[in-house]
Amino acid sequence: MRLSEPVVPARVPLLLASVTGADPYIRLPSGLDGNAGGVGTGEGRVGAPARGGRMGWQDRVTVVIATRDRRRELLRTIARLRAMPERPPVLVVDNGSGDGSAAAARRAGADVLALPGNLGCGARTLGAARAATPYLAFSDDDSWWAPGSLGLAATLLDLHPRLALLAARVLVGADEALDPVSASLRASPLPLAPDLPGRRALGFLACGAVVRRSAFLAAGGFDRRFGIGGEEELLALDLTATGWGVAYADGVVAHHHPSASRDPGGRRRVQARNALWTTWLRRPARIVARDTARCARAALTDRGARAGLIEAARGLPWVLGERRRLPAAVEADLRRLEAAG
Repeated sequence: MRLSEPVVPARVPLLLASVTGADPYIRLPSGLDGNAGGVGTGEGRVGAPARGGRMGWQDRVTVVIATRDRRRELLRTIARLRAMPERPPVLVVDNGSGDGSAAAARRAGADVLALPGNLGCGARTLGAARAATPYLAFSDDDSWWAPGSLGLAATLLDLHPRLALLAARVLVGADEALDPVSASLRASPLPLAPDLPGRRALGFLACGAVVRRSAFLAAGGFDRRFGIGGEEELLALDLTATGWGVAYADGVVAHHHPSASRDPGGRRRVQARNALWTTWLRRPARIVARDTARCARAALTDRGARAGLIEAARGLPWVLGERRRLPAAVEADLRRLEAAG
């Protein structure tokens, strides 16, 4: 299977149109229109090496941060990233913040793409299109990378050309507890692949992911409809279904100090909706019926699950138009993971 490597997916201009209300191909921010200084040329893109220059650490990995109205946490994250030995370029994609986050990030030394509205996880896709480096590391405004981790990730991606995404070990809070998702990836029962650097994965945490830019864009990136919370699985499945590899790397480390401004109820709603959408979009009818019934039962007592089920149902016309079954081998891997608990 040939792994395609487009420069910019068609979704990028449509993402901007969704928040501006404009024609998809007008009023794109500088660097996203494919003209001089834009994505197609490599000039004016974040992390692009100087003309005639040789590629160094700072030209291999761009850190992309999607943020909205978390100025204090964002500035802490930028400061930590700029103190790393790799000195990666940092691109902040601001989802229409009203607290001055975009201006503050510029003053802190980050490149900034300021959006007129909230695209949720779709902001990362726009950031990927804006970046020039072959690899991208995603951070949230309340997470950052451990020193040396981005250099190791870049080396692993260099050495494993089928590798599209590295899932890092994510440590949570001041006590650095292992995130449960990282624990499950570390203990994955999936067979090892000889051309990948760690255990194969069908999920990851966005705040602890380093991706090959070309593969990420070929898969369409993150879909804005998913917002923030549980948006990762669909991308991991689509990458795997098209022949790319997703792997867990214990030596690549991200720190996550969850923001106190999170809305637990809203997050539960989004996660329930996104889990249903992912199942409806890619799984066989029997699994669709099973997971929908589980969510319906949970909705009887869980307000977040109930709201998520209602929102998922509203998206059914879109889901039906985008639905496609996973290859049998990928579906078998999912069932192996479910059986292992």
